[in-house]
Amino acid sequence: MAARLRGPAPARDYAGGGPAAAGRPVPDDHPVRPSGPPTPSTHPAPRRPAPQEDAISTDKAQSWVYCEEFLAEDDVLLRARERASHLGCTPVQPGAGAALRVLAAAAQARAVVEVGTGAGVASLYLLRGMPSDGVLTTIDIELEHQRAAKEAFAEEGVRTTRTRTISGRASDVLPRLTDGGYDMVVVDADVEGTPGYVEQAVRLLRRGGVLVVDDALWHDRVADPARRDEATTTMRDVGRQVRADDRLVPALLPTGEGLLVAVRR
Repeated sequence: MAARLRGPAPARDYAGGGPAAAGRPVPDDHPVRPSGPPTPSTHPAPRRPAPQEDAISTDKAQSWVYCEEFLAEDDVLLRARERASHLGCTPVQPGAGAALRVLAAAAQARAVVEVGTGAGVASLYLLRGMPSDGVLTTIDIELEHQRAAKEAFAEEGVRTTRTRTISGRASDVLPRLTDGGYDMVVVDADVEGTPGYVEQAVRLLRRGGVLVVDDALWHDRVADPARRDEATTTMRDVGRQVRADDRLVPALLPTGEGLLVAVRR
């Protein structure tokens, strides 16, 4: 999109956690501490990874690729991706785009805000899921990005009345939009601004409206608690922010670079 303008018992934190925190059973070969002094016989040999663990890892990777390629992209989307590459934008991946279209269709989203236009790849997916009279308001600080998006909209045959492109900083634009006036808000912008965009998004959503934050797994680093760089920490905190907000019903989807999804109560 834009130039990197995002219960039950103690579950594993979005930020990570050990086996005990995740509620997982202790392995059968976990050492049992004896009541007396330890002897060599009480220390089992180092555990070797079970062969099925490698198979699970491989299967998961194959499943991810299968999901991303489940729906082929047409020429309009592929050309939009090519423009994004030339501009240095990072658009949503196909699986994430398909999920955006489904969410927009399920919500019958007639009023959608997109933070981060980029070259219009995600915009196209959203417009394809929205009703024919739906209006997409898309915000980006780069005029060149929005020109590329408009080219994609024209190729798609989208009526000009269905899109409203706003050039400017999302932190300046979002506060001017109407409270509770939108069915869906998609955030795919600069990482450092994402926590503020999410807070504004909750204000903008009607009850039953859908929030989506792209890059929620941030290059697969968020799930690793050892990763403490600023961008990873910010996206990890955004996950906590959404999960802890009583106004939202959240879920985290592993498609693309991760989609953090929530419905406004």
